[in-house]
Amino acid sequence: MDRKTIAAQLYTVRDYIKTEPDIENTLKKVKEIGYNAVQVSGMGPIEPERLKSICDKLDLAICCTHIPYGRLKNDTEAVIREHKLWNCKYIGLGSMPNEYRGSREGFLAFVKESSEIAKRIQDAGLQFAYHNHNFEFEKFDGITGMEILLNETDPKAFGFIIDTYWVQAGGANPVEWIRKAAGRMGVVHFKDMAIINGQQTFAEIGQGNLDWPSIIKACRDTGVTWYAVEQDVCPRDPFESLKISLEYLMNYI
Repeated sequence: MDRKTIAAQLYTVRDYIKTEPDIENTLKKVKEIGYNAVQVSGMGPIEPERLKSICDKLDLAICCTHIPYGRLKNDTEAVIREHKLWNCKYIGLGSMPNEYRGSREGFLAFVKESSEIAKRIQDAGLQFAYHNHNFEFEKFDGITGMEILLNETDPKAFGFIIDTYWVQAGGANPVEWIRKAAGRMGVVHFKDMAIINGQQTFAEIGQGNLDWPSIIKACRDTGVTWYAVEQDVCPRDPFESLKISLEYLMNYI
């Protein structure tokens, strides 16, 4: 991990990227905070060429995305073209659709369908990456949905974006899962968890209870390329939250 490989997951500032002028202004702010890369997610309509132009002007890399499953399934070639335009290797899926959740059969059906998409992406020289929440840690006949995804997919085609908060929220160990995904994860989501008024909540990196020295070591040991900072809910201005998280991570550069 170095400063260039720490990215801002734009879902954190999704309320500020609804229009093209807002997108440009927000990307400027992200750059001014000190980020040199972003993950595109939660963004309003903008032409791919225009987004590339803005990021090139600001010297911001696009390291990863979250693409709706419908587009991945039905518009795969256009998605691939966009990512090649952006020089972005990782095509992320934020979550599987609801209809696949809640059963072993559902997870296996998702594996079958998404694996075909992942193979097309791999054949184009890019990488499909699945982002977890906590529901994947429900057990079916003694095995979690996340283990089904890990064990029943092609390690070369089907990658992961381990989200540290959601692994913890699922009752699992983020460090263990980062190591389980070794060789299959180019992008990790850094997200902290705090307890406030007896309830778990999102927090800036270093402001919660996750074991960041061990998490960062596991990422380094397993060859993670991009470290994306994300905070689903911020107790303050989300740009300030991004700044606090980056300042904490500077201790590990």
